[in-house]
Amino acid sequence: MLSKESLQFLEDLKANNNRDWFLENKKRYEVFKKDYHRLVGDFLDAMKPLDPSLEMLEVKNCTFRINRDIRFSKDKSPYKAHLGVWLSSGVKGQNRSGYYVHIEKGASFIAGGFYCPEAEDLKKVRKEIAYFHEDLEEIRTDKNFKKEFGDFDRTATNLLKNPPRGYEKDHPAIEFLKLKSFETSHKFDIDEVTQEDFVKKMSKKLIILKPLNDFINRALTSEE
Repeated sequence: MLSKESLQFLEDLKANNNRDWFLENKKRYEVFKKDYHRLVGDFLDAMKPLDPSLEMLEVKNCTFRINRDIRFSKDKSPYKAHLGVWLSSGVKGQNRSGYYVHIEKGASFIAGGFYCPEAEDLKKVRKEIAYFHEDLEEIRTDKNFKKEFGDFDRTATNLLKNPPRGYEKDHPAIEFLKLKSFETSHKFDIDEVTQEDFVKKMSKKLIILKPLNDFINRALTSEE
C-alpha cells in the first residue's frame, strides 16, 4: 500500500510542477521516496515466489527517477506526477517483457508484456508468433486473462494498417503480427492504493500475465 500523504504529494506536485516548489518540499519528497521504495519492495516480495525470473531484482532495479526527460518533449514540466513500478528480468542493454504498475489519479493501471520493442526484438517476437501463434492464442483466451485484461491493447498507434514485411495478409496470426507492442492492461481506482491488500490484490492479477511474458522472453532469448 501507499500512504495518503504520498498520493497528496503527487497531487501537489502536479499542481506545482516547478523546481522552486520541489526544492521547498524536498523533505516531503524524501518521505514519498521511502514510501515508494517500500511499495516496490512489497511487490518484489509478493511476485518473486510466483515468478522465479524476478529473483535477482532489487528495489533499485524497479523504480523510476522523478525527473522527466524533457529534451524532446513539448511539455517542459521537470517532474513526473505519477509513480511507476517495473518488474522485469531484463538488464541494462537487454530488453525483456515484464510487469508494470502505474499510479496516477484518474489514470492508474497495471500492465504486462513488451512495450515498443526495438526493431530487432520486434522481428524476433513476430517470428515466434508466426511459428507458435497457437500458444499465444491459448494465452489470450485463458479465462482469467479474459476476465482481468480482456485482450491485448489495440490502439491506432499500436497497429499496422498492412501486414509487416515478410508476412502475407492471410497468415493465421496476422492480427497478432500487425501489433507494434505486445501488452495488455487493467485499470484500477487510485483509492485502492491505500488499502492494505493492494499489493496482494494486484500481484494476483499481474501473475496472470506470466505466460505472456514467458512467451515473449522465449522469443527474445531463443537461438536462431
